[in-house]
Amino acid sequence: MTIITIGSVGYEVVHPLSRPGMFFTTMLIIFNLAIITFFITVLTRYFADGEFKRQFKTFKMENSIEKLHNHVIICGLGRNGLEAAQVMHDNQIPFVVLEVKEIEDFIPFTLKYFLIGDARNDDILKKAGIDRARALLTTLPNDADNLYVVLSARQENPRLKIISRASQNSSVAKLKIAGATNVIMPDKLGGAHMATLVMHPDIYEMISLMTTRNNDAFRMEELMVRVTLSLGELNLWQKTGCTVLSIKNNKDYLLNPPTDYKLKTGDRIIVMGSFAQIEKVKTLI
Repeated sequence: MTIITIGSVGYEVVHPLSRPGMFFTTMLIIFNLAIITFFITVLTRYFADGEFKRQFKTFKMENSIEKLHNHVIICGLGRNGLEAAQVMHDNQIPFVVLEVKEIEDFIPFTLKYFLIGDARNDDILKKAGIDRARALLTTLPNDADNLYVVLSARQENPRLKIISRASQNSSVAKLKIAGATNVIMPDKLGGAHMATLVMHPDIYEMISLMTTRNNDAFRMEELMVRVTLSLGELNLWQKTGCTVLSIKNNKDYLLNPPTDYKLKTGDRIIVMGSFAQIEKVKTLI
C-alpha cells in the first residue's frame, strides 16, 4: 500500500493478494515509474538543451537549400573560406557553407545557408545541391582532403566550376587532373600581391576593388554572346554606358578589343558598368 500511495497509482485491491502477487504489483509500479521518469527526463533535456531547436533549424535549412539554383558551395570556413564567403555575401551571391563542426559566432555576417558535415561525403554534397550549383570552392587545409572533394564534386556534376586551395606546388597538377577548374595557392598569391603593391600599388588596388566590389552602382560581369555583330555595330558604350574590358574566345582573352572585332556565338564578353547598364547589354547581345 505504501508503494501504491507513493506511486500515486490510486487503485483499490479488488481481492486479497498473495505475497508473490504483492511483490509482482510492487515491481510493476516501480518499473513503470522508472520508465515515465526516464521519458520525462529525455523529453525535458531534448527541449531544454536546444536539441529540438537545432534539429528544427537544420530541417528548415535543408528545405531552403533544396530551392537554391545556380549557387556556390564553400567547403571549409577557415581563413580562406571565410574571406570567400565574405566576398560572396557582399556581392549578394547565394552560397552554402559546409563545415564539420558548429559554426562559431566570430563570423562578421549572417550565414543564410550552412550544413554541418564532412564535405568529402557525397551525401553532404548532394544536400548542398551540388547538381544545381554553379561553382564549388574547397578551402580545406589539407591538400589530400581537397583532392577528395574535387573528385567527388566532379563525379556528381561534370559541368561544375571547381576552385581548389593548394598548399604544395606538387598538388596543383594532381588537383587539375582530378577535375579542378582552377587551383589557388594562397601563400604564393600573397607574396605576388605584396610585390605588386611595391611596383604598381594604385593599379593593383584598383584591380582588387574591381574584382571584389559588386553592387548596383558598379559591377563586372561575364556574358554569353548570342549575336554575330561587330563591337562597332553594337556600340555598347553609346547605347548602354557599359565598357567592354575583354572578350574570351575559346581559351584566349582579347583585352581592350577593337571596334571592328566580330563577335561570334559562344564568345564571352566581360563588361563593366552599373546593374541597370549591364541588364541593357543582356538584351542586345
